[in-house]
Amino acid sequence: MSHTDRVLVTGGTGFVGSAVARALHSAGLAIRVLARPSSPRQQLRGLDVEFCEGDLRDPDSIAKAMADVRYLFHVAADYRLWARDPREITETNIAGTRIVMEQALRSSLERIVHTSSVATLAPHPQGLVADETMTLAEAQGIGAYKRSKIAAERLVERLVDERGLPAVIVNPSTPVGPRDVRPTPTGRIIIEAARGRIPGFVDTGLNLVHVDDVAAGHLAALRRGRVGERYILGGENVHLRDMLAEIARVAGRPPPRIRVPITPLFALALGAEWLARLTGREPFVTVDGLRMARHHMFFTDAKARGELGYSSRPWREGIADAIAWFRQAGYLR
Repeated sequence: MSHTDRVLVTGGTGFVGSAVARALHSAGLAIRVLARPSSPRQQLRGLDVEFCEGDLRDPDSIAKAMADVRYLFHVAADYRLWARDPREITETNIAGTRIVMEQALRSSLERIVHTSSVATLAPHPQGLVADETMTLAEAQGIGAYKRSKIAAERLVERLVDERGLPAVIVNPSTPVGPRDVRPTPTGRIIIEAARGRIPGFVDTGLNLVHVDDVAAGHLAALRRGRVGERYILGGENVHLRDMLAEIARVAGRPPPRIRVPITPLFALALGAEWLARLTGREPFVTVDGLRMARHHMFFTDAKARGELGYSSRPWREGIADAIAWFRQAGYLR
């Protein structure tokens, strides 16, 4: 790979996508980013990046973006746990992926890294760590986001098997860190906890990873990943209570100490979603989010470490970097 190897990054103005673009820039690759005209671009300020305006659902703009491209990172996704019209999530994550991958075949791209998610994997039934072999069927996914990511992943796998799509699949866990502009659902939790607005916690857990380690894992997948294989890009398995306590410590606040049962929160989530339909603002607590919280989303990234040389820093560094960035960007006023 050299500076003459042009790489297309979809979703390059987003949280994970901008980190991937930064990793590729550091590796000396020529970067083209597909972006909507309205997408914020401050995450890539100062980088030598070519922007190509377009939309995942527009085949013509995808064809234009792939001209003279050698590699593709398909990072773009609608990462919402709630939408007034869930079809928006489905169209972006499934139809958009189909358009992008079919054009990649027509353009004869040499290698593709498709960003999936651990949302496509089944949590371990005993709360232990899950790996890439624990596959969910689309019908088993909770909510439009998870079902659409499962469907998109299966689509990519079929194109690999049936048409020789040269794709490697990566499954990031829960990324945290700087430049979470939107912010993501996890970023919203960090902001609200740092403001002292989360007084309690539910008994759940998740796998936290620094977004820049996820980005490095994408580059490792391009270089060393096996076509058709999936690789979890994770960090450390953390109970929510410990995550919230660490956020409170960094923010200089007392940690939440009240354990809240999940079932009574469903009434709150229903009310929040009803209000969101009126205002158009995404609710902080959602029914699907609570359904997911019934499971400890613990994973192992041993396969990526063994095959890709992947590594990740301690999860507390991701929390600290996220809070520092949110504070500097004015989210914690």
